[in-house]
Amino acid sequence: AIARIGFAKKFTIQSPDRKISVTIEVDKNITYGIAFKDSNYLLPSVISMSLADGRVLGQDPVIRKSSYHTVANRLHPLYGISKEIDEHYNELRIDFKGGYAIVFRAYDEGFAWRFVTDLPGEITVDAERSDFRFAGNYAAYFHPALSESFYRVQKISDSQLKPNYSSLPVLIKTPGGANILIHESDVFNYPCLTVAADGANANSLTGHHSLYPKRVVPGGHMNFNLVVKETENFIARTTGRRNFPWRLIAFAEQDKDILNNQLVYLLASENKIPDASWIKPGKVAWDWWNALNLSGVPFKTGFNTDTYKYYIDFAAANGIAYVNLDEGWSDQFDLLKVSDKIDMEELVRYAKQKKVGLVLWCVWWTLDKQMDAALQQFEKWGIAGLKVDFMDRDDQVVVEFQERLLKEAAKKKMIVNYHGAYHPTGMARTWPNNINVEGVRGLEWNKFNEEGTTPEHAVTIPFIRMFAGSMDYTPGAMNNFNQKDWRQVFDRPTSQGTRCQQLAMNVVYFAPLEMLADAPTAYEKEPDYLQFLSRIPTVWDTTVPLNSKVAEYVTLARRAGDDWYLGAMTNWTPRKLSIPLDFLEPGKRYEAEIYADGINADKVGSDYTRTKKEVGSSDSLTADMAPGGGYVVKFTRKGHSPYNIVMFGNSIT
Repeated sequence: AIARIGFAKKFTIQSPDRKISVTIEVDKNITYGIAFKDSNYLLPSVISMSLADGRVLGQDPVIRKSSYHTVANRLHPLYGISKEIDEHYNELRIDFKGGYAIVFRAYDEGFAWRFVTDLPGEITVDAERSDFRFAGNYAAYFHPALSESFYRVQKISDSQLKPNYSSLPVLIKTPGGANILIHESDVFNYPCLTVAADGANANSLTGHHSLYPKRVVPGGHMNFNLVVKETENFIARTTGRRNFPWRLIAFAEQDKDILNNQLVYLLASENKIPDASWIKPGKVAWDWWNALNLSGVPFKTGFNTDTYKYYIDFAAANGIAYVNLDEGWSDQFDLLKVSDKIDMEELVRYAKQKKVGLVLWCVWWTLDKQMDAALQQFEKWGIAGLKVDFMDRDDQVVVEFQERLLKEAAKKKMIVNYHGAYHPTGMARTWPNNINVEGVRGLEWNKFNEEGTTPEHAVTIPFIRMFAGSMDYTPGAMNNFNQKDWRQVFDRPTSQGTRCQQLAMNVVYFAPLEMLADAPTAYEKEPDYLQFLSRIPTVWDTTVPLNSKVAEYVTLARRAGDDWYLGAMTNWTPRKLSIPLDFLEPGKRYEAEIYADGINADKVGSDYTRTKKEVGSSDSLTADMAPGGGYVVKFTRKGHSPYNIVMFGNSIT
């Protein structure tokens, strides 16, 4: 609908289910306002883009034309939290005099807008204005660092809190119960969006971007970063004919509804890899977190060929797809200089024989400097993937690097896992070899920080960080402690909370490349547990969120093939949850293999029980979780063979 008020024009656009209603007003500025279920949550908020030549797209706008259209598709992701996604939205495009347009979309999952320009040559963007003017001073979950901090709960207007900064996503909790998430998608050749509380305007957040780097020097931990020492006065230099990133505002009626909101994926550009059949999600045996602490072996463990052969054997024996070689396999600043303690060609030969892929860790700017030569060498060796670390920035230079590497790695059929990185922005849809992203305060913080990472954090990130995309938290600790006894230890690291919480992370956290953080020999001492853990899928056909509450507890069910998995986690508060099993197929019986906190798990976090029982969709289970606890169930359909039966003549093979 279009209405004219004086010289202003108002447009409205609704989500297909009509719960979200957006009003766009074009007057001296362009503003949007949003109502959800008939409550106004965002008041008219300004959007614009300032170019270096003095033009401000969105200031004193003149409409050339406008058009509406509706899209209803069913998408089939290469991998994800579901095999199918319904793509259904209403779109409004307004073209303005001056060679630009703004596209607005309303999905059931949320609302988004982006600038589109049709300008000759190259343009320089000085700034982009994205205001978020809320109807009240709601509670907000700020992430006051680029990618690896705890969340800070504050009010929107708490501009005095330092740093007054949040990387995305940001979760807004309203008194009426609605959840609002701010994020972005389809970010290429452009810096990422962050927000700050607006000290001049009540109940408002304002968008910001990193300025373009002018001078950088090696710095940070062991000079692994390139630290920006001087910036330009603009945020991006880019082509004049392009689509800019989507800015999105997602809505969820209940906390649990966040867990399967895939708006970030829906807004991302389609897959650019013509044949992506070689991209294989799976689990990874990881060396760094456990400090290569193998026990009971007849050789000295460390960065050597014998140690990594043991990891490869462990992976092969347990259906683990990959082994990660972290810092130490090469000179950190020369990827062509392999450690003299490692016979790389022998390791690659051995891994190939065992059908295990090798993933190599790299400092990002070393890889950038040596990209052609390094990727050629890795391809010659037969390396399956890269773990790229220490970007720790979100300016245009780093965003461009990430896409450039994914493009070149795809030519060599290599997957890429970004660590020390900004949060996902849909890039894994466009370049699905971007198999995982850290961008989270993960288990590694228990090695080097006295606060580590807590169960409260563990049940917060599924509702905020994981909304953005895959999350390489790297769970799997086998030494587990309660709140009173936990200590930070670098070379013998442990987890806060119980063993079952670590196990539940493999179900709750979406990580197509999921690392097993602890030592192979630690897992091998508990073969039943290892067998269960190693077979939990990393990608899913269906996700069903269950009773959950941000920062308190999370429960969800996921299906892969005919098997269902249930994962539950709690913060430091012990909790007993009754979980109906109505997600199971009606009329079918299932064997439930249950891993639960043991009766003494509050004292000894590694205490757990393993039981089996027969259940159906009309039954319920009770998750009795210790402080920092967890609960995991695998449901296997009874009377159904997991094998394919193939007939040859009159015999069955």
